[in-house]
Amino acid sequence: MQNEVQIHEKLPLAQTIPLGLQHVFAMFGATVLVPFLTGLSPSIALLSSGIGTLIFLILTQSKVPAYLGSSFAYIGTLTYFVKDQNDLGSAMGGVLIIGVIYLIMFLLMSFFGTAWIHKLVPPIVAGPVVAIIGFSLTPTAVGMASSNWYIAGFTLAMALILSVYAKGFVKLIPILLAIIIGYIAAAVTGIVDFTPVAASFQQLVVFPVNLKTYQFPSFDKTAILMMAPLAMVTIIEDLGHMIVLGNITHSEPIEDPGFHRVLAGNGLATIAAGFLGGPPVTTYGENIGVLAVTRVYSTFNLWVAAIIAIVLSCFNPLQALIMSIPTPVMGGVSILLFGMIGVAGIRTLIEAKVDLSDSKNLMIASVIFALGIGITNHGVAWATIVGIILNLVLGGLKAEEKDQVSGNKAA
Repeated sequence: MQNEVQIHEKLPLAQTIPLGLQHVFAMFGATVLVPFLTGLSPSIALLSSGIGTLIFLILTQSKVPAYLGSSFAYIGTLTYFVKDQNDLGSAMGGVLIIGVIYLIMFLLMSFFGTAWIHKLVPPIVAGPVVAIIGFSLTPTAVGMASSNWYIAGFTLAMALILSVYAKGFVKLIPILLAIIIGYIAAAVTGIVDFTPVAASFQQLVVFPVNLKTYQFPSFDKTAILMMAPLAMVTIIEDLGHMIVLGNITHSEPIEDPGFHRVLAGNGLATIAAGFLGGPPVTTYGENIGVLAVTRVYSTFNLWVAAIIAIVLSCFNPLQALIMSIPTPVMGGVSILLFGMIGVAGIRTLIEAKVDLSDSKNLMIASVIFALGIGITNHGVAWATIVGIILNLVLGGLKAEEKDQVSGNKAA
């Protein structure tokens, strides 16, 4: 194999299949975790990610080697409507609106470029919002873990050890391996119910979408207002992923095929997920990590990965096996994943060198954190809206302060 396999190259099928399967392993844990937490179907989430990735690859002309998995940004809202309110239709209506927002941004960027989005959602807004997405979900993770702290703590410990000390391919899938090891430990202690798994072998292949119980998406004002603002955060996340992807693959995906095509692909993929009954999808950093380690950038591998995900979604025993994972096992890995999302937001502030001694920045970040963590229901959405407004309203404050400081120095 060459030192680097470029985006347009194709390897023999015997090599492509395991490379595609590797991408499935990289995204699997996080992709099925979202529906597990929100009450959606893991098999539909897999189906949505596979179909969504195919749509994305078509819209980006197979020039962007990215995989689309379940987005963590909407966990709170999806949980509220699906689990608490038992209103899947409204939740999926909100997912459709997210896809529409992506398409609107696609049209805007086709005409005006991408520079203006940085002004609307700069790091001082994006960083704290991403942070509170993670930190606001930690009580859920702790609640799941509290049902059996021994299993949860063991699973968390495995995820930490594998993340830090594992080598090679194992280092790319610490969450998946930790879930497997935690599951085995839970089975040994007798807290896993294998009855549904055994029953699932009576019908091996089942299409994930049950047409008899299917709920058509409906448009609820509350769901739309809760989800729509977060679309700006995931758009910024996509933009960051494209920058990183360009550096790794020595390409310019923002210019060719263009970030507007990335948004169109993601938007249509999310709309497809909404009609299927799955969570919104977004580009995955886990799969970008696979590219960086293997130096195999071929988009053909992502096509294979998407097809594998679709096939797995229709395998009934797999869905039963996933649903049999005990709550404390998922709680253990969730503590790490949600904490990492929170720290990723703080990292955004650090890498952007945001000056928190500046009163404008300090006020914006303070209000976002306070609202996002303090408001019990849908704090992230309200914090995002207020953060964007504050950034626009206080836009001239920094310049005025600099003038004042210059005047004081002159005096």
